[in-house]
Amino acid sequence: MALSISAVVLLAVIVFLLIRKSGLKGGHAVVCMLLGFYLASSSMASTISELTTNVAGMIGGIKF
Repeated sequence: MALSISAVVLLAVIVFLLIRKSGLKGGHAVVCMLLGFYLASSSMASTISELTTNVAGMIGGIKF
């Protein structure tokens, strides 16, 4: 059985948990979101996309 979850949903859950449990402030989360938007429009976007695709492929290839 394979479980597929969007990276956006996964990251949103992680940020929510960090805000609730680890004391991450809402302002810090907003700054992180803005950084993500600026990175997405930079020349590094394709490299980051390839990296996350490769890491997801490696994780998906692990057999339990």
